[in-house]
Amino acid sequence: MGKQRVLSGVQPTGNLHLGNYLGAIRTWVDMQDNYDNFFCVVDLHAITVPHNPKTLAQDTYTIAALYLACGIDLDHATIFVQSHVTAHSELAWLLNCITPLNWLERMIQFKEKALKQGENVSVGLLDYPVLMAADILLYDADQVPVGEDQKQHLELTRDIAIRFNDQFATDKENPVLKLPEPLIRKQGARVMSLTDGTRKMSKSDPSDLSRINLLDPPDLIKKKIKKCKTDPVKGLEFDNQERPECNNLLGLYTLLSGKSKEEVAKECQNMGWGQFKPLLTETTIEALKPIQEKYQSIMNDKDYLDSVLREGKEKAETVAHETLTRVKDALGYLPLPNNN
Repeated sequence: MGKQRVLSGVQPTGNLHLGNYLGAIRTWVDMQDNYDNFFCVVDLHAITVPHNPKTLAQDTYTIAALYLACGIDLDHATIFVQSHVTAHSELAWLLNCITPLNWLERMIQFKEKALKQGENVSVGLLDYPVLMAADILLYDADQVPVGEDQKQHLELTRDIAIRFNDQFATDKENPVLKLPEPLIRKQGARVMSLTDGTRKMSKSDPSDLSRINLLDPPDLIKKKIKKCKTDPVKGLEFDNQERPECNNLLGLYTLLSGKSKEEVAKECQNMGWGQFKPLLTETTIEALKPIQEKYQSIMNDKDYLDSVLREGKEKAETVAHETLTRVKDALGYLPLPNNN
């Protein structure tokens, strides 16, 4: 038995923040030795909402470099760009044709984003989960690291795979598409906004003060933590529903310092915010320093980064082509004639 395969991706829309790192990327780094990992920069997903074409390519480089800077090891992982592997788009279309429309219309994220976009909402936004399903199914992923907000999309992926196998697999013991399982990390899975402890930290929040980006310089980190929302109560504590910001900031400190929840609770129980915020600031700056230094080194060597993405594309394409061929065979398509 070989290693189980993990597939995950990040959109190249702006800088990654602490929520992305603590909720997802650090999980991948911690577990990568145990899996066959495929990590994708999902640039096709990036255009499901209005985007800036002048920055898309550079943002794609940034995400790829941050994967490496955060500790993704090429001995255990393949890093590639989604649009470089055309099988993603092709499989998405094939799956579109067997996915009921009402399955997509019930997706919570579509409803939320469609309300914001109004009449400008695109078919691509509605179809986002089918493309996500294609991303996952192309690589025969055993597990997919997802946050709670993406769990519904993974359930849809499984539904699509089951539907396809039921309709087109000739041997039920050998399904065409593998059913993936969610891999959800409890601790650190939901890092909340610095301006509202009840809302998840997000790249789409219009206020940059709501998040700490992985590439924020020390002065900006200090400013954001100084301005972050707190409460007037002295003494800091976890798990008080009346103090969501307190719970969030203590959680950040726990994750970034490497201390246990019990250690942090004891250390901070008698602190005021004037004492805690400088502690959190220093801890955050020190935790991000090695990532930022490695990122700059990688970005200064574009030839290396290009070689990583080129090799990643070749590896990903080989696996994706095998799956796409199985799907097209099951659907009855005419294979490409041989030259002989």
